Amino acid sequence: MPNLRFIALEQTLHRPVEKVRYPSNKASDYFGSMVFNQTVMREYLTEEAHDSLQKAIKEGVRIERKVTDQIASAMKAWAMGKGVTHYTHWFHPLTGATAEKHDAFINPLEGGRAVEEFMGDALIQQEPDASSFPSGGIRNTFEARGYTAWDPTSPAFILENTLCIPTIFVAYTGESLDYKTPLLKSMKALDDIAVDIVRYFNKNVQKVYPTLGWEQEYFLVDTALFSARPDLVLTGKTVFGHSSAKDQQLSDHYFGTIHSRALAFMQELEIEAHKLGIPLKTRHNEVAPSQFECAPVFEEVNIAVDHNQLLMHLLDKVARNHNFKVLLHEKPYAGVNGSGKHNNWSLATNTGINLLSPGKTAKENFRFITFLVNILKAVHDHEELLRASIASAGNDMRLGANEAPPAIISVFIGEQITRTLHEIEKMPSVRELNNNQKKDVPLNIPKIPEILFDNTDRNRTSPFAFTGNKFEFRAVGSSANTAKPMFVLNTIMADQLIKFKADVEKMTEKGMEQDDAIFSIVKKYIKESRTIRFEGNSYSEEWVKEAEKRGLSNHGSTPEALGAFISKKTIDLFKRNQVMSKKELTSRYEMKLEKYIKKVQIEARVMGDLAINHILPTAILYQNRLIENTRGLKEVIDSKSFVKLAKNQTNSIKFISDHISAIKENVENMIEARKQANKIENAYEKAIAYRDEVMVYFDRIRYHVDKLEFMIDDELWPLPKYRELLFIR
Repeated sequence: MPNLRFIALEQTLHRPVEKVRYPSNKASDYFGSMVFNQTVMREYLTEEAHDSLQKAIKEGVRIERKVTDQIASAMKAWAMGKGVTHYTHWFHPLTGATAEKHDAFINPLEGGRAVEEFMGDALIQQEPDASSFPSGGIRNTFEARGYTAWDPTSPAFILENTLCIPTIFVAYTGESLDYKTPLLKSMKALDDIAVDIVRYFNKNVQKVYPTLGWEQEYFLVDTALFSARPDLVLTGKTVFGHSSAKDQQLSDHYFGTIHSRALAFMQELEIEAHKLGIPLKTRHNEVAPSQFECAPVFEEVNIAVDHNQLLMHLLDKVARNHNFKVLLHEKPYAGVNGSGKHNNWSLATNTGINLLSPGKTAKENFRFITFLVNILKAVHDHEELLRASIASAGNDMRLGANEAPPAIISVFIGEQITRTLHEIEKMPSVRELNNNQKKDVPLNIPKIPEILFDNTDRNRTSPFAFTGNKFEFRAVGSSANTAKPMFVLNTIMADQLIKFKADVEKMTEKGMEQDDAIFSIVKKYIKESRTIRFEGNSYSEEWVKEAEKRGLSNHGSTPEALGAFISKKTIDLFKRNQVMSKKELTSRYEMKLEKYIKKVQIEARVMGDLAINHILPTAILYQNRLIENTRGLKEVIDSKSFVKLAKNQTNSIKFISDHISAIKENVENMIEARKQANKIENAYEKAIAYRDEVMVYFDRIRYHVDKLEFMIDDELWPLPKYRELLFIR
C-alpha cells in the first residue's frame, strides 16, 4: 500500500500560487457591497420604513407590521438584484458556530406558475427545529420548537447567493438557546447605567455602547497534509508528533515576509471580508511557523461578534481555494505557540467619546479614572466568572504556555497608571486632583497619559491588560464565539456601575458634593481592587504563590472553572441585570461540561485508533526488518564479530519492543478508564473523571509514539511530521 504521507508531500511541492483578482483597485469601491447597510437602506426603503428601522436600531423601538413588509420587500429586491435566490435566519447556537436553514423566495401559484415572495413575517420570525442543538437540559429532544427572531441592529448580508438575516435563537418557552440574546441584553444593561454615570461628567451623552476589536490567530496547513492526518481531521489538533528540529526558536517567522501562497490566501480573504463589511485592516505572520493573524478596526460589539463568526467561516471557505486548511484549535501543535483571539474591549458614547481614553482636562481625566477603577473593581469581584467565560478543552492546553496568559485572572494597567492610582489614594480630596491638572503640563501629576502618547506598556503574559484606550482580554481562545466573554464583561461592568451609582447617591444624600462623593468612592474601589492588579511576569511561580495569597482563583481546567456559572453570586448577578435566568445559566454549565467530555472522548478515541491501527503496525514492520537484518548478519560473519556488530541492532529491537508494549498497555488502560467514566451520570463528576482518569494517558501514549517516530525508518512513518506540517511549501 502506498504511503499517504509521501503522496501528500508530493502534492504540496506542485502547488501553484493562485493569483487573486481584485474587484477594483480600491477596496472602498466594493466594501460592504454585500451588506444591507445604511446606503442601501436609503436607496431601497421608503422614508417611513427607513425612519422606523433607524429608530429600532438606535432606540429599540418596535417596528410596525406594515413597515416590516416594506423592509422585507426592499431586502428581497436588493438581494435578487445580486443574484440571490434564498434567504435564511442566521444565528449563533450554543455549538459555538453559526447555523442557517435556507428557504427559497419562490412561491408556487395556480396554473403552474410561481412568484418570488419575502414578507415581513418571514423576516421577523421563523421556527427552526431546535431538537438537535445543545440546550443543557432547557428542553427535551421531543420538544423541538425554537424561534429565531430578527436582530435589526446587525445588518443583513449576502453570503453565497443567500440573504442572511442575523437573528436571536430562543426556546418556545422563552429561554435563550444562543450567544446573541444574552449579549444584546448585557449591552442594554450596560447602556442603561453607563449613561447615568457619564452624565456626572457630560450631560450631552444619550447612549453608551461597548466596542470590540478582535485579533484572530490561526494556522494554515496544506490540504493534502491535513487529510493525511486523521487526528487533524477529527480533532483539529495533532495528538502525536515529534518536535521539528527547527520551529519557532529563531523567532524568524514573527512579522516576517509572508509566504506567497499564504499572502494570496490573505488577499482573497480580505476581499470577501470587505464585501461583507468586515473592516479587516491588519495581517501578519505570528510566532509559530504557519501561524498568522488578522484584525479589523473596532466596531460596536454585537456587529463585531457577528463579523468574527463570519470571518471564521470565510477563513475555511477561502482556504479551500488555495489548497489550505485553517486550524482554529487553540493548540494544534505541541511545543509551539497556540492561538488566541485577543478581545480589545472599550466603551464609547453617541457623542464620539471613548470612555477609556485619558483626556487633556481634569474633568476628562476624572471621568477616565472613574470608569477605569470601576472596571478594576468589576474584574476583582468576578474574576472566577471571567475565567469561566473563556474555558474550553482546547483553551486549557493553551493557557499559560508560549505567550498565552495563565488561567489566573489579573489586570495589568502599566507603571504610569499604577503610580497615578497610588497618588490618588493619598489625595485628601478631588480638589487636589483638579489642581494638579495644569493646562501647561497635562502629563504631569497625577501623570494620566494622553492616548496619543500611549504610555502603557504591553504585558503579553497578562490575561486582561490596559493598552492605552482599551482593555485587551488576551485569554480568549481562537475558536471561541466572542459573544461569551463579552456578555460576561458587559454584565459585570453594568452591575458594578449600578453599585457605584448607589454608593455615590448615599454620600450625596448625606450632603456631600457630587464630585467629592465620586472621588471618595473611587479611592475606596482602588484600595478594594488592589489584589487583582499585577504588573509582573504572570508565568512565574512566584506569581502563582502570590495570587494564592491574594485569594485569586487558579482553575487550570474547564470542569473546575465552569462552576462559577452556577454559583449563587453569578446567578444573582445575571438575574438582577435581566441578562440570564438561573435556568439559562445552569443549561450553559451543563452544555459546556458535556462539550468538554465529548471533546476529550473524541481525542481519546482518535489517539487509540491511530496508535493501534497506524503506529504499532509500522513499528512492528520496522522491527521485523531489523530482526531479519540481524539474522542476515549472523549468516555472513563469524560469531565473534556478530556479537559486536549486532549489539546496536538488538538494542534497537528491544527499544522498539519496549515502546510497542508501553503503547498497547497505555491504550488498553485508557480505553478501560473511558468505559468507567462513561458509566458516571453526573456531568461534573464525569468531566473530572475524563480529566483525571482518561487524559492522564494522553502524554504517556504520546511519549512512546514520538520516540518511535524519531527512530523508525522515515519512509515507513505513516503520518506527516511536524517538520512537514509547520512549513508551507
